[in-house]
Amino acid sequence: MASLTSPFRFTLSIKSKSNSRFPFSSSGIRFRAPSRIGFNSMSQPAAGTQSAPSQDDESVKVEKDNSDVLVQYVVLRRDLIDTWPLGSVVTQGCHASVSAIWSHKDDPHTLQYCSPQNIDSMHKVTLEVKGEPQILNLSEKLTAGGITHKLWVEQPENIPTCLATKPYPKSIVSSFFKKLKLCK
Repeated sequence: MASLTSPFRFTLSIKSKSNSRFPFSSSGIRFRAPSRIGFNSMSQPAAGTQSAPSQDDESVKVEKDNSDVLVQYVVLRRDLIDTWPLGSVVTQGCHASVSAIWSHKDDPHTLQYCSPQNIDSMHKVTLEVKGEPQILNLSEKLTAGGITHKLWVEQPENIPTCLATKPYPKSIVSSFFKKLKLCK
C-alpha cells in the first residue's frame, strides 16, 4: 500500500495485489479528507461552525427564503457554442461575469451578492441567444431598460461573445430574459 499525504491534510491510499495481470485491476483507491478544522470550501461551511438552529435562526431563514433572491444573468451565443471549443465559450462567460461584478463592486446589490454570508449561495442563470445580432439587440434592450451589464467583446478580433448583468433582485431583471432559452 502506498500513501501520499499533501500539505492540505488529504490522504490518498492505493492498494494493489502484486500478482494480478493488470496492476490496478483489483486495486482499491481510497480518498480520505480528515476533519476540516478552519477550512472553508466554496460550497460547505467550515466544520464545527454549524449548530442546531434556534427559533431565531429559523425565522431568519424563512425571512430570507421569502425575500427577492439576487441573481446574475449570463448570456452566451449559441453559434459560438456550436463552433468554438466549449472551454473558450465558458471562459468568455466568466470574463463577462467577473467584469460585471468588479465594475460594480461598490453597488449595494453586488456587495450583498458577494458578502461572506452569501458567497457560498450565489445564483446565476446562464442563457443563450442565436448569434451576434441577438446579443447586440439584447444589450441595447438592457441599456434602454436601465439594466447595468457587461457586453464582453473579445479582442483583438472585436467579437461580442456574451454578456452578464451585475447582480439584481430577480424580480427586477427576469422580464428581460423570459424569452431566452437556458444554455444547454
